[in-house]
Amino acid sequence: MSALPEVPRGRADFHARYQAQARGQAEQWLAQRDRLQGRWLDWVATELYQLSPPEYAAMVRRELQALTQ
Repeated sequence: MSALPEVPRGRADFHARYQAQARGQAEQWLAQRDRLQGRWLDWVATELYQLSPPEYAAMVRRELQALTQ
């Protein structure tokens, strides 16, 4: 994944810029679920904790939730 620049001035602008990237990240992580099995949730939590900026991590978390419902 490429590094993200600073958060743009508005939340809507940030969301528009990085929505597709957040969705792709969530899809990649979800693809690891079968391989990691019971460790997957802890692995995802660790990965989310390492994402920056926090606004992007929240977007990825929301995408994961949407994909798993």
